[in-house]
Amino acid sequence: MTDRVGRLLSKGAVQAVLVAVGLVWLVPSLGLAVSSLRSAADNAQSGWWRVLSAPAQLTAENYRNLLDNPRMTQAFWNTVLITVPATVLVVVLAALAAYAFAWVRFPGRQALLLGVVGLLVVPLQVALIPVADLYGRLGLFGRIPGVVLFHVAFGLPFAIFLLRNFFAGVPPELLEAARMDGAGEWTVFARVVLPLGAPALASLAIFQFLWVWNDLLVSLVFATPDSAPLTVAIREQTRQFGANIDIIAPGAFLSMIVPLVVFFAFQRSFVRGVLAGSVK
Repeated sequence: MTDRVGRLLSKGAVQAVLVAVGLVWLVPSLGLAVSSLRSAADNAQSGWWRVLSAPAQLTAENYRNLLDNPRMTQAFWNTVLITVPATVLVVVLAALAAYAFAWVRFPGRQALLLGVVGLLVVPLQVALIPVADLYGRLGLFGRIPGVVLFHVAFGLPFAIFLLRNFFAGVPPELLEAARMDGAGEWTVFARVVLPLGAPALASLAIFQFLWVWNDLLVSLVFATPDSAPLTVAIREQTRQFGANIDIIAPGAFLSMIVPLVVFFAFQRSFVRGVLAGSVK
């Protein structure tokens, strides 16, 4: 009985600590959300916690102004046009390559896989200048397709590595049974491997979406004001108008809330994908 009480108390203490840590982590996000719903004058006069005693300060005017700002709305749609293709292309191309590395026998497979794994340690900073020069020659510099291609190129090594390890864990009996029924490689890939790999695909999609959506460095180098995403637009507002909190706060919260919605929407698949293959 004493041991049971001790375990319950220890479990309760751990949960209390986790809740406290979670609340501490949520404070900046809560402050940003509240600041985005206060006027610039209120934010200048007092901290965001003042709203606890004066809830009448909350207003949606900042978001209406944000939607009426053509620079910020264009930046938001630029972010969507960059993130969605970069995520879809990485998932599709990586799935095809991972299946080939896992189950298709061809000359030089191990050497190519080793080369892909080696690319994981290459920082994207070393490619900024050479790729910028190449984009200038091809006419891609300052255009959204150029930013998308850069994200795809540097997202593929990790994506292939992740999916290849997951696909290699698929029972070979399932693939052999499908081949014995007359299924070709495309059918095996689409009807057997992809459904089983859904958790890993969802996990990869979340990773890639978050990386590209929150990117600043690549967009600063390769995007122009007409093709810049939301992160660059917010940075420009901060640089040009230091007290422009009525635009910066709602823009930053909008930039943060979209990845959170995507993450929580696929949270279960994300956890399954991360843990896939960790226990044999």
